Amino acid sequence: MGLLSDGSHLRTVRRDGTPVYRYAQRPGAPPVSVVRFDSHADLPPDHRHAHDFLVLVYVSEGEGSFVTDGTERLLRAGDVHAVPPGQVVGVSTVSTLVRCRAWAVAFTPDAVPALTAISPLTWANHPLLAMFAAGAGQGRVAVPDRARWSAWLTELAEELADPGRLGSREAVAALLTRLLVAAARLVATAPTPPDPLVTQVFEKIEETFRDPISAGDVARSLGYTPGHLTTVIRERTGRPLLEWITERRMTEVRRMLRDTDLPLGVVAAQTGLRDATYLVRRFRDRYAITPQRWRLSQRSWQ
Repeated sequence: MGLLSDGSHLRTVRRDGTPVYRYAQRPGAPPVSVVRFDSHADLPPDHRHAHDFLVLVYVSEGEGSFVTDGTERLLRAGDVHAVPPGQVVGVSTVSTLVRCRAWAVAFTPDAVPALTAISPLTWANHPLLAMFAAGAGQGRVAVPDRARWSAWLTELAEELADPGRLGSREAVAALLTRLLVAAARLVATAPTPPDPLVTQVFEKIEETFRDPISAGDVARSLGYTPGHLTTVIRERTGRPLLEWITERRMTEVRRMLRDTDLPLGVVAAQTGLRDATYLVRRFRDRYAITPQRWRLSQRSWQ
């Protein structure tokens, strides 16, 4: 598909051999990237992978197909497809991809100002991410609006190419938000109601993530065995229970690094991590950058 040409890096490999790629943020740049790709990329038909970030795909011309979680999606000019974190992406047959050209926008939700003030455990239910919700996943842009979509994506790519330009941060945030609003308006059906069990689990994580709790602690507090709850959460959200706990902690770590001058030891203590050394190791493993360098990059972008 070419979705990996955004500079993402391998984070882990699932038991079935599927690689999971993390978003690799460039120092001094927002966690957003835009790639214009076509189907002529040398990608084998059985190339399966997943991301731990969001990807929005807009097909500008041609036709083709790709596969998400075993279901084939047709690609036609004007189509918009949302690929949420954890969803397994692949291609069906190379022959069906030959004539397709598209844009891919890869981003983490904290690139969107409207999402930074709320818990990441509620991001999936936010109206701006309606196309990423279960039961949605795609929409179609009307012919008169397609030039506007291409213009937005071109402008977003230009802003990202020069993140040091005056007002670039605000422009990137505004353009990404505009794309998400337009994508959400394409969703024909009402958003799927939140899963009651997932909601209960997320509420428990929100209550306790600042403490040194484990996936087993969360499961047992809700009356489930750790193995069972981990399996159910993975099936319903695409990510296991421990990843959601880690995601909540790492999001708060990034917020504290960006918005405060607190030392790493304090940040670790307030996010359920053991100490500064452990925080540095986990942060570097996840984002391929130290917390100190990440903090400095955020200050240079602001």
